[in-house]
Amino acid sequence: MKRLFLKKGKEASLNRFHQWIYSGALQPHESLEDGKPVKVFTHNKEFIAWGYYNTGSIAVKVLGFTSPNNTDKEIISKIHQAFEARKNIGLTQNPNTNCYRLIHGEGDGLPGLIADVYDKHIVIQIHHAGMDHYMEAIEKAMLSLNGLSPETLVVKYVDKKNQQKELKFLKGNSTDTTVIENNIYFHVDWARGQKTGFFLDQRENRSLLKQYVAGKKVLNTFCYTGGFSLYAEKGGATEVYSVDYSNWAMEEVKKNYALNGLQASDERLVCGDALNYLQQHSKYFDVIILDPPAFAKSLHSRHNAIQAYKRINKSAISQIKPGGIIFTFSCSQVVDAHMFRQAVYSAGIEARRTVRILHQLSQPADHPVNLFHPETEYLKGLVLMVD
Repeated sequence: MKRLFLKKGKEASLNRFHQWIYSGALQPHESLEDGKPVKVFTHNKEFIAWGYYNTGSIAVKVLGFTSPNNTDKEIISKIHQAFEARKNIGLTQNPNTNCYRLIHGEGDGLPGLIADVYDKHIVIQIHHAGMDHYMEAIEKAMLSLNGLSPETLVVKYVDKKNQQKELKFLKGNSTDTTVIENNIYFHVDWARGQKTGFFLDQRENRSLLKQYVAGKKVLNTFCYTGGFSLYAEKGGATEVYSVDYSNWAMEEVKKNYALNGLQASDERLVCGDALNYLQQHSKYFDVIILDPPAFAKSLHSRHNAIQAYKRINKSAISQIKPGGIIFTFSCSQVVDAHMFRQAVYSAGIEARRTVRILHQLSQPADHPVNLFHPETEYLKGLVLMVD
């Protein structure tokens, strides 16, 4: 491994086991290619961490804090530990839910690596070249997990904007499947869909929605393939409207309705701008779901993102029926829980209505938050009652 050295006084975050080393913390060094394995030492030449190099403000993604004897074995061990954790929370042999997150990046000590299980398929997402360097070890680990035996093992390479660059099959060749989540069926297409194909992080929040929709008229904005919509239907909502800008997503909503023996009404499936629809129609609804894509993917766009969260929440709060319920979320990592809550707070003030918080929501246990890496707590949500 190449050796990198910290500037004096820059080891504090690593002593707290944070998994990112910023470029400004490193002493000048020779040019390195993305993904190059490195060992990092203090200015006193004492080993402190190992990982892989990354061009940009985050220069090293840390994979360990003790000097490794065999890096492949370290990676394989982390994957097995992650699988055991999912087993312990009851996800690996659950007859009512056969899809879950297996590897959650820094949350499982494997920055740049995501892996989701969809029934008999594992979809891996690679965000950085450093994890591709260990692909042989990752493949070996995935195929050796006791009781999993995937029919398909596929890698989805993405760029810095989470756009798909390449789909590579390590085993099998399936590009989609049908899964069950809390006894509701969904079609998952990892070749064409966002992320690995489905947003597994909203599983528990979708389930909570069912408690609030019986006999109600529901609007699901930024609906993607209709996750919240299907839960609302199963929860006894009288009408469910689903809005998304993607024609492909709306066709997937129709498939998911059919999988669950439901008829999707064309007038309730709206392909268009969610904010415009919200501004024009939210006064007709008892329950509104606001689950937009990440408005901010970098610190540079954070201010605009906060304003966007404020706008959509103001539209919903100002117009929803009295006694209405709003499920509102942010998945922007650079917008923390306090910032998001302040945006919703500002929206409530401008809407001039009484707003109460009923629930404060986050991601489920298969998307674990690393105690030493707060950036892994990316999903924030509030359930609001508006009088």
